[in-house]
Amino acid sequence: MNREEAITYAKKYIEDLLSFFGLNTDVATHCEEDVIELSIPSTHLNAFLIGQRGETMRSLQYLLSMTLKNKDAELSRVNVDVASYKHHRAERLADQVREWCEKIVKTGKTTHLKPMNPADRRVAHKVVEEYGSLTSHSEGESRDRHLVVSVKTDAIQE
Repeated sequence: MNREEAITYAKKYIEDLLSFFGLNTDVATHCEEDVIELSIPSTHLNAFLIGQRGETMRSLQYLLSMTLKNKDAELSRVNVDVASYKHHRAERLADQVREWCEKIVKTGKTTHLKPMNPADRRVAHKVVEEYGSLTSHSEGESRDRHLVVSVKTDAIQE
């Protein structure tokens, strides 16, 4: 299955799944960096489709990704977003990480952030990169995986 077929299949798969729950809506799709982005518009089923802390959305992504892999699709990485939930969540998280970074810059103390899922850790790493004097890496396993943010050693010497 080539790229275009994979994108079309993913869109139809999600739309068919939504229609099973009585929601007939058009899902917006585009491809960015070999990831199929599927955006479900805001509806009365937002809470149901998002789930607690986005768990239902992640489950939909996993289900669709595994289906594409089983069909030997050229693209199998997908990102499902309902009512721009992930976008808004990423903005809130980025603001929080900036606050932590400001504190770390002032105190110079290495800080272990709370455990985060992979998508949230990516957002946090990008925000830390904005601060040239800070560095970050991930530690821990599974649900306990978290970021460690510290002042770069060469920044201390300057």
